This record gives sequence, C-alpha cells and structure tokens, in this order.
Amino acid sequence: MAKTWANHPQSSSLEAPSPNSSEAGPEQATGADLHLELSGEGSLRSQLMHALREAIRSGRLAPGTQLPPYRSLAQDLGIARNTVAGAYAELVEEGWLSARQGSGTRVARRAEPLCPDQARPPQRRTRRRVLYDLMPSSPDAAAFPRTAWLTSVRRAVAAAPNDAFGVGDPRGRVELREALAEYLARARGVRTEPDRIVICSGFAHGLRLLGRVLRGTVAVESYGLDFHRDILAEIGLRTVPLTVDSHGARIDELPATGAETVLLTPAHQFPTGGPLHPERRAAVIDWARSTGGVLVEDDYDGEFRYDRQPVGAVQGLDPDRVVHIGSTSKSLSPALRLGWMVLPGWLVDDIIAAKGPREMWAGVVDQLTLADFIARGAYDRHLRRMRQHYRRRRDLLASVLAERAPHIRVSGISAGLHAVLELPPGTEEMALRAARRQGLALDGLRPYRHPDSTMPPRDGLVIGYGTPPDHVFTAALDALCLALPDPPEDEPVTPVLRRR
Repeated sequence: MAKTWANHPQSSSLEAPSPNSSEAGPEQATGADLHLELSGEGSLRSQLMHALREAIRSGRLAPGTQLPPYRSLAQDLGIARNTVAGAYAELVEEGWLSARQGSGTRVARRAEPLCPDQARPPQRRTRRRVLYDLMPSSPDAAAFPRTAWLTSVRRAVAAAPNDAFGVGDPRGRVELREALAEYLARARGVRTEPDRIVICSGFAHGLRLLGRVLRGTVAVESYGLDFHRDILAEIGLRTVPLTVDSHGARIDELPATGAETVLLTPAHQFPTGGPLHPERRAAVIDWARSTGGVLVEDDYDGEFRYDRQPVGAVQGLDPDRVVHIGSTSKSLSPALRLGWMVLPGWLVDDIIAAKGPREMWAGVVDQLTLADFIARGAYDRHLRRMRQHYRRRRDLLASVLAERAPHIRVSGISAGLHAVLELPPGTEEMALRAARRQGLALDGLRPYRHPDSTMPPRDGLVIGYGTPPDHVFTAALDALCLALPDPPEDEPVTPVLRRR
C-alpha cells in the first residue's frame, strides 16, 4: 500500500491520498465519530497509531469496523491530514487495518485478538436456563397481528394531518381517543367522551399520574401486584389491604380503612381470579358517592372470558367516581406501550397537568395506528381470534392437570391469561425450586399478598398460559406437572377444578 502511494505526486500543499478512495475533496470530510486520546511519547503519528492499536486490542473497535475518512479524523483531532493518512497506511502494512477500493478503511478481520483478561468480563454464577416462560405477564408474542398492524400503519401515516408530526398533545391523539370512546362503550360498557380520555403508556404510568393528583390512603386488594403497591409507596401514598374471597374484594371493609381511593381488578381479580360480585360492584359505587372517594379500575384483561357472560366495566355505573384504566399489554403486546385513562370530568385537567405540557410517553404513529386498527374492526377480529386461542390453551392446561395432578385445585380460569394452582400448605417454595430445575419461569402466590394483610398466607403457583409459543406449550405443561408436589398419602386423589 505504501508503494502505491509513492506513485502519487505529493507536495507541501497536498497530502498523500488515503486508502479511502472516496475521499476526493474537503466537502467529504465527514464520517462516523471515533473517540481516541493521543497521549504518550513520540510524534503525533506514533501516538495515533498507538491509540488505534489499543482500541482494536481492547475490542472497542471490532474487526470489520469502518474507520472515519482520514480528513474527518484529522479535523476532529486537530492534526494534519497527512499524519492520519500516514498512520492509516502503516497500520494497513502491519495488518491492523485493511483498505479496499470503494469500501474505505476498516479494522482488519484478522486483527490481533483481545487479551485474555479483556476478552470477557469476569464470570458470575449464572442462573439456571429458562426453557418455558409461564410468568403471568404477557400474551403470546408470536400471535401479534403483524400484517394487519402494518396495514394500519400505512393507512394511518398516509391519512395523518401534518400537525400529527409536531409537538404531541398530552391528552393523546384525538383520532385514538375517539376510536377508544366508541370501542369501550360498545365492548366494555364504558360511558365517556373523547375529551375525558387521556392516553398513557400503560397501567403503571396511569397509576403514577393518579398518584400525583390523589391524596390520602389507598385501599388495595390483599392479593395484587406488588409493583403497583410499590408505585404508590414511592409517591408517598399508604396502602391498606381489603380481604379477597371467592367474590372478590370485601367492600364492606372499606369504611374502616379511612381510604379515599380504592384500587380494584373487578373484571378478573388478579391473581386469585373471579369477577367482583354484582352486590360488591354496587357497594363500591355507593361508598364512592357517599364519601367522595374514587375507584381506580384496572381492566387489565377484561376482553378475555371463556365460561361466563362478559362482565362490563364498573365505570359504567358512575363515570364521575371511577377512573377506568386499560392498555394493549394483554390484548396486543406490552411492547406497544399504549394505554388509556377514562377519567371523571373533574380529574382531566389535573391529570393533564401532572403529565406535562407535551406527549413524551406514547408515540404518535402507534396512537394513529391503533386508532385505525380499532376503527376498521381489526382489533375486534384479533380479540375474537385470541379468545379462541387462549381458551384452547386454558382447556389443555386444565385437562393435563386433571389427568396428571388431580390433587391440585385450579381456580381463576373462567377468564384472563392465567390460572392459580392451589398447593398444600408449606409446599410453595419447594414447588418453585422444582420448577426452576425443570427450566420453568413462574410465580408463587405468596409474593402477591399485601404485607399488612390479616388473611392467612396461601400456597400456590400463578401460571400464565399466554406466553409460551405453541410448539413448546405441551412440553411446558409436562415440566409443570413434574414440578408439582405429590398428593398426601392419606388423601384420596380426585380431580378438583374450579372455574370462577
């Protein structure tokens, strides 16, 4: 390479051409950023070569990485272009770099390997490999309606007004709020108008916004998501538990708590299962009206029901005392980060103020896409298809357990994407250890219990059947059965299945 350069005329005003053949003029003195620190002894050229060698040795510049054109690097470092061109040329000769016509200068594919102590970080004790994900956290990712969603992306972007690509409205795009108002009224019995809907990035985001506005104690279900309680605690709100039984939360306990807000999962109590009993639905509204309290309704999987009539949103009983929060986390994908808050009119301005002057959470293109997805009926079609898909999985889970573990009581499977396997007292931790040995990721029931609950702790496993791909679902159930405790020797083995 150096001999090739010797054939080019050089003078004090024209440096040697770089191996980057595309560098023909100062207008091309641009390129990728490269951080190098020139230090040590010797000429600038020697310092630059040393810095490049060290970057390659450490792995910071991987084999095949394209280097900046020498004009750009010279300008960035504040040194002569001839200095960079000469350093590149010598490193090419040494084998550190390679240069080809039309492809610029790159780190050589056979550059010196990393030193053993730099090749990898210190090894830590690794966790057992997860083969099957039965965590109750997400839907079947493989079932995301890619083609239909892409159709809505194209339609939404093509029809979007120019102002959609400006500063976002903290309320969310009006197209989505209008589509949600129609859908939620039709499918969930929600009574609202578009101007009382605020878009958020999911339930946790909505709860944080509410926490900045609401004051006082928050009553929560004695079994529920611990990270929801953590969010409220971080904001400075105290939570008190309500007993949960087969009919949902004990609303009659609310007056004694002194709470001003209550957080419930009325359509499908999480994690124990079952809807809030109709008498308790009416009772919580009576409590809110008489005390000026607020019900926060977490409608996390209200669309999925199998063995019962649809349960409408409690919000429909009194839109002025209920905050209804939903999202696409279970219905489509948690990766979308799209949710909505249906608010009483008197709360809208406070929530918008808490959110800030512009939309920073939910992308406009996703909002427009979901609006189109709902408006053209694709959302309804997807939900009907997924309802059948998850029901088949639910039925398979129930039949396998009835056959291979008939001593295990299964509850909470009339709706949603998870089931509770009730275990004999004192066996939950043992079952979790056995599950880990089988490569299963799943939850025990005890972590969901409020630490201040007076309810006796229950042993159980919370099994999410939405996540595993179809081709491994049967294997996941086999592994689950191997992890379950054996029946007591003196207990007759009869199948136990409760659907509520």
